[in-house]
Amino acid sequence: MARFGLSPHSSLHRACVGLVRSYLHFALRTTRWTFYITPEAFPLLIGRNGTNGIMAFWHEILPATPVLCLWAKAVSPGLRVKVLISRNRDGRMIADIIAPWGIGTIAGSSDTRGKNKGGAAAFRQMRKALLAGEQVVITPDGPRGPRRVAQPGMAALAGAVRKPVVPVGAYYSGLQLNSWDKMVIPLPFGKGRFVCGNPIDIEKNTPDGTALLAETLTKQMQAAAESPDTTSGANHVFKWGMPAQSPAPSKVWACVATLIAPSLPFLLRSRQRQGKEIPERVREKMGFASCKRPQGKLVWFHAASVGEVLSILPLIAGWLEKDAGSTALVTTGSVTGARIVAQHQVNHDVNTRIIHQFVPLDVPRWGKRFLEYWCPHAAVFTESELWPNLIGQCRANQIPVALVNGRMSASSFKAWQKAPGIAKRLMASFSWIAPRSEADAGHFKALGCNSLEPTGDIKAYAQPLPVDEQSLKTLQRHIGQRPVFLAASTHVGEDETIIQAAALARKKVPDLLTLIVPRHPERGAEISELASGAPRRSLDKLPEYSEPVWVCDTLGELGLFYTLANCTFIGNSLPSAQNGGGGHNPFEPIRLGCVASTGPCTHNFSEIFDKLESVVSVLTTKNDIAEWVVSQVAEPDRSAAQVKHAQDIIQQHSNHLDSLANKIMMLGAP
Repeated sequence: MARFGLSPHSSLHRACVGLVRSYLHFALRTTRWTFYITPEAFPLLIGRNGTNGIMAFWHEILPATPVLCLWAKAVSPGLRVKVLISRNRDGRMIADIIAPWGIGTIAGSSDTRGKNKGGAAAFRQMRKALLAGEQVVITPDGPRGPRRVAQPGMAALAGAVRKPVVPVGAYYSGLQLNSWDKMVIPLPFGKGRFVCGNPIDIEKNTPDGTALLAETLTKQMQAAAESPDTTSGANHVFKWGMPAQSPAPSKVWACVATLIAPSLPFLLRSRQRQGKEIPERVREKMGFASCKRPQGKLVWFHAASVGEVLSILPLIAGWLEKDAGSTALVTTGSVTGARIVAQHQVNHDVNTRIIHQFVPLDVPRWGKRFLEYWCPHAAVFTESELWPNLIGQCRANQIPVALVNGRMSASSFKAWQKAPGIAKRLMASFSWIAPRSEADAGHFKALGCNSLEPTGDIKAYAQPLPVDEQSLKTLQRHIGQRPVFLAASTHVGEDETIIQAAALARKKVPDLLTLIVPRHPERGAEISELASGAPRRSLDKLPEYSEPVWVCDTLGELGLFYTLANCTFIGNSLPSAQNGGGGHNPFEPIRLGCVASTGPCTHNFSEIFDKLESVVSVLTTKNDIAEWVVSQVAEPDRSAAQVKHAQDIIQQHSNHLDSLANKIMMLGAP
């Protein structure tokens, strides 16, 4: 026969527990929770790298405790959390309610009026748990008040174990009870937010530790109540009970990548023979690490090649300066990008704080291997590097992902519009996106991104391209006083126009030397043939005085050629470009003091060219190019003035690197 009553084993007790648990589960899982967490508090909340602390909030928001605990466990699956409860009947009911959610309890409260309420035993258990790396959650004004008055036990515990207290405030849609603590019962389908402030360090036997704790907790509660009702600016958005997301935004893409994976090592070997891979490091592209992961915080930055690396290095430097002791893992897809990183490490003496690896190809198994080894606390991608499998795996592993200098060209936008479901899932994988321009922002928003940062092109702050001083002196001696015209980063279909324009210009400037730097060096032989067998840099051939064209088909030397040249034409911009054009970054030649021109097809960098329209000439035909080259050679002072004006425009470009560095700190990296 069933027994009734509220004893722990009674049917009524079990029924009450089941009813309350079911209601809380429903109400909390249908609430959209946002978390505003300081960088200092984050590692303590999730127990990462052996750090832990005491989470403290007022008794009135006790029903929301599971959300904070479950969020922390979702971010750090191995985390163990224990909540302090009283030894009375209510405390036992709370323990039974939260037990299935993997949240442990410690029973006990301060001894009063000569009654032993298990305070000393609870103190010892909490001390043991904290020293073992577990998280402890306490309501310092419980179990019976007074409301919002911190009892001395928490301050004593924090001082004894020398663990900081993380003050937590919460505000959510709910019904306030007429109880001593004014407890708020959450309502379904609402919105809630947690505000986690800077940790409080309380020294042992500090007289004012309790007062400081109470004051700080009150401020955090007020901050939670007054926070804007939006996820904008939130560090994390959490939906408890959501079905597990697919690791990849596109299952088709993941399957295709898996199927073609066996053939990719042959592709890598082919690239290795062409000099596009470093033999001893080619396995990095399959997710195998070639160096040891350092202890502590590590944030992964990915940049495709030279331009992206140069643009993100100042951002990395700003972040490293703010976050001493942290490490940046920088991945690139190209060998030239790797060389830029290596040179930066030597020049800035940060080789212990910046690690370079080649990014794994977007094969699920390889990406999993990469992430399991490096365990980044956050990932920052640049420009148009949208790899569905890698980004999806970051999301599945609770690694926050951001996109800086986000670029979405009109053609890419149209392509993504044909797969709106994949695009929306991909956009949802980013914690935030900082677009390069307003046009890019519009494209990202139309594809489903709701967390956009202010726009701004960080390439305005990229470091100048590297220049080998010894090579520069050697070439300057060899070339002598010959004027030099550079066609930089040309694509298929443009070289013929450049060669014809150079021939026209030589009618007025007979000793003109034209340098052609193809975007893809393997085209060097083809361009040399077009230019009647012009010498090639890759074959260690230098141009003789009688030779009008020099094909510079090498990697990583564009900065050298910009420094040599009197004037430059930026390729991938003529209507004859077979890939449709789009332009290249005009900041690169300007930083090195070289006056620049471009063709009309610059849609990939339209906002930058708009800013520089008064100083970067737009040329369409071979006659336009020839006339411009002649004018620049004839009037070097005017060219220098144009360069100075362009450099001033770049300098005036609003600097938002500092705000991006702060956002990266808030991404989740402790």
